[in-house]
Amino acid sequence: MRQQANGEPALAIEDEQRLRKAFVDKDWNEIKIADSWQIFKVMAEFVEGFEKMSKIGPCVSIFGSARTKPDNPYYQMAEEIAAKLVRHGYGVITGGGPGIMEAGNKGARSEGGKSVGLNIELPFEQTHNIYIDQDKCIDFDYFFVRKVMFVKYAQAFVGMPGGFGTLDELFEAMTLIQTKKISRFPIVLVGSAYWNGLFKWVNDVMLLEEKNISAEDMNLVQIVDDASEAVKIIDDFYHKYLLSPNF
Repeated sequence: MRQQANGEPALAIEDEQRLRKAFVDKDWNEIKIADSWQIFKVMAEFVEGFEKMSKIGPCVSIFGSARTKPDNPYYQMAEEIAAKLVRHGYGVITGGGPGIMEAGNKGARSEGGKSVGLNIELPFEQTHNIYIDQDKCIDFDYFFVRKVMFVKYAQAFVGMPGGFGTLDELFEAMTLIQTKKISRFPIVLVGSAYWNGLFKWVNDVMLLEEKNISAEDMNLVQIVDDASEAVKIIDDFYHKYLLSPNF
């Protein structure tokens, strides 16, 4: 960020140029060419994702911060959860980067399980971790294509503490289940100290005060503090059903 003369923060030069470019008039030919190429890029990402992910079998998607360090208890718990999931017959899908994602892939690799990484190309922060299976590492330019892969091929979600991206993925899954666009599956959030405040607000404001959701929507997630409990919730859910990909 830059500082304006009046002390107010100004947009970074790159963001400013992007905003200015959005207001430049383009002729129809320019628009058509740019949009056509973008459509092909999106299609290519979907094709590659579907082709590789359709073969992986039952998996659990683990979300969480890329900034979590290996000495953090949440990193260690994510690694333990992933290892337990593999021992219980699941593969593990993560966003392919460092932090909690690395912990998930590391735990899956330690037990010889399927370790999938859906990496997003970013100008900062995100690089492949070394624990992803070579044939199960996929790069994406588009967040929305990547999120389709997270949801379509997951039997459950485990949400560790994270930032905006983690919340984006969590509420995407909750919305799709709430609106019955996908089948119901377990969403387990780990770390009551981290998540309880958010869901107290959801309950008190969204549900009770504004009535923007239904009471049963509060049952879409379960919050735990123990790796074994997280895996048990997923196991107990699928004891009732034949394990099969979520499509």
